[in-house]
Amino acid sequence: MEGPDQYSQAGGLGVRVAQLSLALAAQGHRVGLFFVGDPALPELELHQGVELHRLAQDVSRNFPGGIYDGEEVKRDHLAATFPLELVRDWVGPAIEAGLTPVLLFEEWHTAGWTRTVSDLLWRRGMRDRCLLAWNANNQFGFEVIDWRALAYTASVTTVSRYMRVLVQARGVDPLVIPNGIPEAALARPDPAAVRRIRQAAGERATVLKIGRFHPDKRWQQAIRALAELRRAGLPVRMVARGGGEAYGRQLMTEARDLGLQVARWTDPIRDERDLIRALRTQSDCDLIELATFLPERLLPILYASSLTVLANSGFEPFGLVGLETMAAGGVAVVGATGEDYARHLQNSVVVQTEDPSELAQAVAQLQRQPGLAAAIRRRGRSTARTFTWDEVIRSDLLPLLPLMARRQMARWPEPGL
Repeated sequence: MEGPDQYSQAGGLGVRVAQLSLALAAQGHRVGLFFVGDPALPELELHQGVELHRLAQDVSRNFPGGIYDGEEVKRDHLAATFPLELVRDWVGPAIEAGLTPVLLFEEWHTAGWTRTVSDLLWRRGMRDRCLLAWNANNQFGFEVIDWRALAYTASVTTVSRYMRVLVQARGVDPLVIPNGIPEAALARPDPAAVRRIRQAAGERATVLKIGRFHPDKRWQQAIRALAELRRAGLPVRMVARGGGEAYGRQLMTEARDLGLQVARWTDPIRDERDLIRALRTQSDCDLIELATFLPERLLPILYASSLTVLANSGFEPFGLVGLETMAAGGVAVVGATGEDYARHLQNSVVVQTEDPSELAQAVAQLQRQPGLAAAIRRRGRSTARTFTWDEVIRSDLLPLLPLMARRQMARWPEPGL
């Protein structure tokens, strides 16, 4: 469903599939990315070596609110049309050209499509010339998936060992292929820009939290921890960027009830100067909610300039924000679910409970021990280098393809075997 278009993004999945596709194309593979795209953009477009196939555009024109506006209508339309179009127009020609297509389906909407594609390939005598995989990025929709049929027709994969356990509970033994970050994420943010943001924050160190206003993200823990830190007299404040969810208003009300000074910043943030103005204008506030779009190019600067970035989710399939923070040279505070890359006080801070005091003590330790924070920043960047998409493709994805082929009784070139 999701993809690289702004219309097609609702969370991290659109970013994931876009970055994975670009990395595969850069390594010389032919890549087609099929997704429900912006109806105003071309149906087929070549972007940095990736074929962008925008699906269901006639349907999407009736739902201008984004990817999940009219979700059921789009899903039903694709279930009836997409599998046949994929086999006829893309898979079949690739097989005839002597290639072995690898089809990776993402998220619960596509589980049924995976089985339909497999059936179509069997009928055409091509099933042994193609690999099928279905990937679980989250547990959304798990209850409606026919797991036995899915595992029979495709290799099931997940993004972390934590997600692997959740899938195993459904009677399927999946393979783990972690998420990655683009090589560009390892570029150090401009030191001068980082310094200017820190200076704008004044004497109080910034604790940054970005994510949907949802209980899973443990916003309540973060706000209560902030209140503890302020009562203890520690010079910190939070910069928060959530979404438009009603839960956000509830959280801001609770923050005020806890005695925190809260400001909602609604002016546009186009560049670093706008961000500096927000910090300076609200210098007396304990919590600044950025209620406007935050450009992605500013995130690495924010990650690096903050005392810490709170990615303390109670349920996290992988934890991409934590990894992006580490790549930028920031200190990530993560939860203890899908963040396979995290080691407490080595490359990050790991909070294992939803107790605000645990989080408050972790932030206080970072502020009181700048040497520890500096060491975590260095080791975090080293870890992030091992999770680039190039590394994931080379070390995790490509080595598993022969195993998938054997399980699916599909042809696969295996030199030396």
